Amino acid sequence: MKQTPDVRDVAAIDLGSNSFHMVVAKVVGQDLQLVSRHKQRVRLAEGLDGQNNLDNAAIERGLECLAMFAERLQGFAPSNVRIAATHTLRQANNAHIFIQRAREVLPFAIEIIPGEEEARLIYQGVSHTQPQSDSKLIVDIGGGSTEIICGQGFEPQLLNSKQMGCVSFTNQFFANGKLSNKNFTNAILAAEQKLESLAQRYRKKGWSIAFGSSGTTKAIREVLIGLGHEDGIITAKRLNALIDKLCEWKQIEDIELEGLTPERKPVFAAGVAIMYAIFLDLKITEMHFSEGALREGLLYEMEERFKRSDIRMRTTENLAQKHLVDLEHAARVKGQASEFLAQVHKELGIKAKSELFDLLEWSALLHEVGLSISLKAFHRHSAYILRHTTMPGFNVEQQRVLATLARFQRKSLKLHEMEEFALYKKKHIVNLVRVLRLAIVLNGQRSDDPLPEITLSVDSDDKWSLTCTELNWLENNKLLHADLMSEQASWQDAEWHLTFS
Repeated sequence: MKQTPDVRDVAAIDLGSNSFHMVVAKVVGQDLQLVSRHKQRVRLAEGLDGQNNLDNAAIERGLECLAMFAERLQGFAPSNVRIAATHTLRQANNAHIFIQRAREVLPFAIEIIPGEEEARLIYQGVSHTQPQSDSKLIVDIGGGSTEIICGQGFEPQLLNSKQMGCVSFTNQFFANGKLSNKNFTNAILAAEQKLESLAQRYRKKGWSIAFGSSGTTKAIREVLIGLGHEDGIITAKRLNALIDKLCEWKQIEDIELEGLTPERKPVFAAGVAIMYAIFLDLKITEMHFSEGALREGLLYEMEERFKRSDIRMRTTENLAQKHLVDLEHAARVKGQASEFLAQVHKELGIKAKSELFDLLEWSALLHEVGLSISLKAFHRHSAYILRHTTMPGFNVEQQRVLATLARFQRKSLKLHEMEEFALYKKKHIVNLVRVLRLAIVLNGQRSDDPLPEITLSVDSDDKWSLTCTELNWLENNKLLHADLMSEQASWQDAEWHLTFS
């Protein structure tokens, strides 16, 4: 796709539990111009069985939609397309199978993002598409999860993702297709129980305006307009009246409301119940609909002015400080690891300026976070923290990579415990482990004295060598020599080859 240098096409895709959305835009100079929106109801969450595996029918519906999206994205550079998968693919044990098959029809990486990251991106999407306000509350009721965010300007201050959505609540409380006060009461109570732990913090924080984003809010707004509320503003009183109205029908399939589409009808009642619970618990006065949502958040972060790397570096630094990491030592390890990878990246098949460089540096800065728990097996503690903590800016697989590098930074190399990856090649992650281990060993004495100049090389037989221009560098440092001998033995056990001279 031929373009002038200052114009580029970008796209963002949101693989939701109920629908898949795509938004396409042009970056022209300093402006982001939305070009088109595309939506397909896929009902992915309906395909989850009792063991949390997606059935073939749901996978096929998803692939069919992605094949259509692929037609629109022909000629797009991989760096200009972001695809985020949310609740259902977070839950699905066989998500990797869907992602592998998706790559065959849509040649772009799919990121499974944590709930808190989804909330942060939703906040960005709404914030960039609404007039500035002092502070705002944003609610996004999806098919499988609900995100609630409170913040100021472009900075979210409270982020939460709860496992309740219009598809999952339909299956749980309206599975018989019946509309009754009892079903609504049970659904509202269940939602309130999930909100119980966070409601007070939001009420205390406060906001000047509340927005709802995505399909549930949009459907409620359209129905309220159809009922004569021309401003489309959502209030608790109007939601209560809407529930009474819905109970006039015995079955969900019988609902006939102006503004309610056939696609939204099956999950509408559950969405209204969740929204009403949120209004009650957070004591929301009124809510407005926002066109901006997750996909717009993805889109705006691709624009150069909103670099995601800045967010992730901030996250990394905050996490290091929180766990009292020795920042000077971590910086030395990071510098050594980065220098080594720059020396051998071509031999390892890793592109210069690849994201793998960033992942190596972030893992180097965070490899000792587990020391805040215990020195014993701290590499495993570090891995646990990096896998399970909330890390704004990182998707699920990036956190898994950081956790993997932390897990294999020292001790024996039980490589059979290393998991597979969808966004990265396993051989690249293995090589990052090697680089990080060498950087850690060489800086093991935590000395303020700089190391002599050491070169890392890798030959065609995958034999790794450390060489130093300074004569007798190891004879003068017997402890380092002993550490390198131990590391060499660990490599031999893993059938890797390391020499040093």
